[in-house]
Amino acid sequence: MPEQKGLTAMHQMPKGRCLPVRKGYEILKPKLNLSDRLVQIGSLRQLTLVSFALALVPLIALLWQSQSDLARVGKMTTFDTRYVVDVVSDLRNLDAAAVDLERSIRQFAVLRSDKVAALSDNALAQFVSARDKLCASLDSPPECVQLNEHVEQLSDFRQVEDELLLNAYLASVSRSVSSFRDEVDEAIQLRLEVQQQDLAAMQAKQAWSTAMLVSISLLLILLGSQLIVNPVKKLKHIIRIVAKQDGELPSLSTRAPKELIGVERDLHWLYDRLTQLEHIRTALLRHASHELKTPLASIKEGCSLLSENVVGELNPRQKEVLSLLTSSTQRLNSLVEKLLDYNLLLQQAQPTTTAVDPATLVKDCIQDYALALKDRDVNVDVAAEQIAVDEELYRRILDNLVSNAVAHGAVGRPIDIRIYNDSDTTVLEVANRGKKIPAEAAPTLFEPFTRGSDPRNDNVIGTGLGLSIVADCARLMQGNVAVVDVDYADVCFKVTIPQ
Repeated sequence: MPEQKGLTAMHQMPKGRCLPVRKGYEILKPKLNLSDRLVQIGSLRQLTLVSFALALVPLIALLWQSQSDLARVGKMTTFDTRYVVDVVSDLRNLDAAAVDLERSIRQFAVLRSDKVAALSDNALAQFVSARDKLCASLDSPPECVQLNEHVEQLSDFRQVEDELLLNAYLASVSRSVSSFRDEVDEAIQLRLEVQQQDLAAMQAKQAWSTAMLVSISLLLILLGSQLIVNPVKKLKHIIRIVAKQDGELPSLSTRAPKELIGVERDLHWLYDRLTQLEHIRTALLRHASHELKTPLASIKEGCSLLSENVVGELNPRQKEVLSLLTSSTQRLNSLVEKLLDYNLLLQQAQPTTTAVDPATLVKDCIQDYALALKDRDVNVDVAAEQIAVDEELYRRILDNLVSNAVAHGAVGRPIDIRIYNDSDTTVLEVANRGKKIPAEAAPTLFEPFTRGSDPRNDNVIGTGLGLSIVADCARLMQGNVAVVDVDYADVCFKVTIPQ
């Protein structure tokens, strides 16, 4: 079985090169001590709900404080309004009582009757009651003492015979009542100032509380989001390491949501699995390249014997074929030696851009296929400009595209190779005549081990790797390859590489 062969190759590797296979997630489970268990975060849903609830607590406190301040303002407004209404009403009653008192006393001064005196006593009592009520509302200002003295003077109105003296007493009472009006205005104004100061202090307190509680709410939101963002950043870091196969993975998190810990555990398992498969693949390629050298050495030895005329003299045509075989054998030997390097090149290497003479590059490539081109009577039309690319990768692209054109192109029809610079890109077009590629086959054409349905013109059975190697080499140079329609050929592969 393939997997058993891979594991066998693993055992043939040097010690320390292969990783143990982990069974399930047993080894990947983090060991938690008591402190870690106390602060361990639950699921992602629990973390979101708890963070949302904690962020709402300061806002709820702010709403409760606002409602309390609003109720206090309403209560204060109601009390002050009632106070103003009561004081104004008491002042009006005092004015009315003062008018009644003055009228009744003046009537007594004219009539001197007991009935009028009784009315005056009643008016005096009402005036005193109104005065006492207003003084209680105003917290007994100095005018109350003066008015009290004037009332005591008027209480002996029966013994006052001098009209001028009586008028003086009544004028003093009138002046005191007028002073009460000013006192009421001052009291109301003072109460309004106190109310405004209370409102200003309440607004300042509300603003300070709002700023503080909103800041606390934002901090809680940031804290909750950070508990999610930090594990996600760690997952991104792990993904980069897995993609580049560079560096050691960080240890498993113990303070993250369970879902993210599960993803991190899967990435650890994936990294170990990819590392294991990479070692298996390297071992297989190493053994395959070693085994290929034995028959290759026999072919080289046979070509050497033929070239030295050991088995007889060769005619010019046989020598030409032998030279092509020798050249192909040398190239095959070079490819075998670079098989491992090429595998690493596709996975990790950075391309090196240098100035390349495309005419020489194309000439060397066509020379490798000279026998097949001559056998099929195919000419190659080349138009090339000076370019700057990675020579090794570009040669592999050109080699595979030419091989594909030779294998699938029409017999006796030319192959066109165009290499030119277009703005800030280098373009390679390899076109041939033959059966067009169906549109539905184009998306999967550059996938590994994918072969077209049309038969080849030679007896070689393709592996379906040629075009995938072209795509990989173009990708390493930050470029791409696609099948395009042109007016001078039936099939055209276009490779675009940024300069």
